[in-house]
Amino acid sequence: MTDPIEPPFQLTRDTIMSGVMRVAAINGGMRILTDEELAASRAAMLAGRAADEPVWVFGYGSLIWNPAFHFVEQRPGRVIGRHRQFCLWTHLGRGSPEQPGLTLALEPGGSCTGMAFRIAADVVATELEVVWRREMLSDAYAPRWVRVETAEGPVTAVAFTMNHRHPRYAGRLDDDTVARVLASASGRLGRCADYLFRTIEALDALNLSDRRLHALAAKVRQLGCCEEGGIATVAPLAAGLKS
Repeated sequence: MTDPIEPPFQLTRDTIMSGVMRVAAINGGMRILTDEELAASRAAMLAGRAADEPVWVFGYGSLIWNPAFHFVEQRPGRVIGRHRQFCLWTHLGRGSPEQPGLTLALEPGGSCTGMAFRIAADVVATELEVVWRREMLSDAYAPRWVRVETAEGPVTAVAFTMNHRHPRYAGRLDDDTVARVLASASGRLGRCADYLFRTIEALDALNLSDRRLHALAAKVRQLGCCEEGGIATVAPLAAGLKS
């Protein structure tokens, strides 16, 4: 008897808050943060900030094109001292245990363009809960305050950096390996390659083109995976099976 196929789902506000992601992660053997741990993490992040103060959130990947939380302002910007890197293994959203995928995280050094979103002060608690339930499902990310340079002036925003102690941390992989993973992996949120392509499209639309992401996309297409094409078949990487 074969195992039932888990149905795909869209990453929306409703699916985030409904708990379907948490159930899928638990069923996949992932250790997730409890409600109490999530609340404690948010409280620690906001410690010392005034209750009537808005909060900015910096998106550098899917948050740019699918934030799923309510905000009142958005500004393209750049963070100095951090760069985006495909360094987080996933075997759920954009991958599987058989062919794990990779998602982006912020790593030290360089710079990173993206979008800063301002959450109104009166809904900070509600909207940060949405953000935390999405980004902090496990503790693979370490939330940090970063300075975002924007055309209207700098803002201080929450950004989700890589937790180097997490077992799903991939380290620094060469671009050929990353492209191979992106071309092969697919999960309940869709193809890993689409995550790359949509991030590129969003950055290009903001005139924030990322040359390294474009180079990765070219390598992915060379492996037989493109926006209209199928997933390339390559051997899975055992390192990605960590959870």
